Amino acid sequence: MSASLNHVSVSASDLEASTHFYEELFGLKRIATPNFGSPTRWLRVGDLQLHLFLRAGDPPAHHHFALTVQDFETVYRKAQRLDAFDQIIVGGPIRELPDHSVQMYLRDPDGNLVEVDYPDASRRNRGVIKELPTLEEQFPQSAENRTATLFLEGGD
Repeated sequence: MSASLNHVSVSASDLEASTHFYEELFGLKRIATPNFGSPTRWLRVGDLQLHLFLRAGDPPAHHHFALTVQDFETVYRKAQRLDAFDQIIVGGPIRELPDHSVQMYLRDPDGNLVEVDYPDASRRNRGVIKELPTLEEQFPQSAENRTATLFLEGGD
């Protein structure tokens, strides 16, 4: 059996504010949404979707989904302007992984954790992102840990 990811769904206490956040920060586009009997909004993320549904309550602190971006610095600057950097994840909101990819953690208006990924730390604009701590600086990495990669190639 083969499976692929279709969409991620997160709660929003203010559907319009959350929709605007994802449109502004990532350029996601609203798409047609069926009537589920409660306010719901679907957004296009490449060939996938992000579903927002109206619900009150705090999201789990560490549950998250990740978006890969092509222009990391633009998203970084927008996140600064929106004061969206996560302050809960240990070690700060941005870091380089052993495979030299970059992770940045943000919170949407309802506190949902969003990971932003970029494949090559060496291509970052050092005028915008001056400091980029490594995960290894925070947590020792074994030889096996250093082979981990955020960006898989192929299908299996």
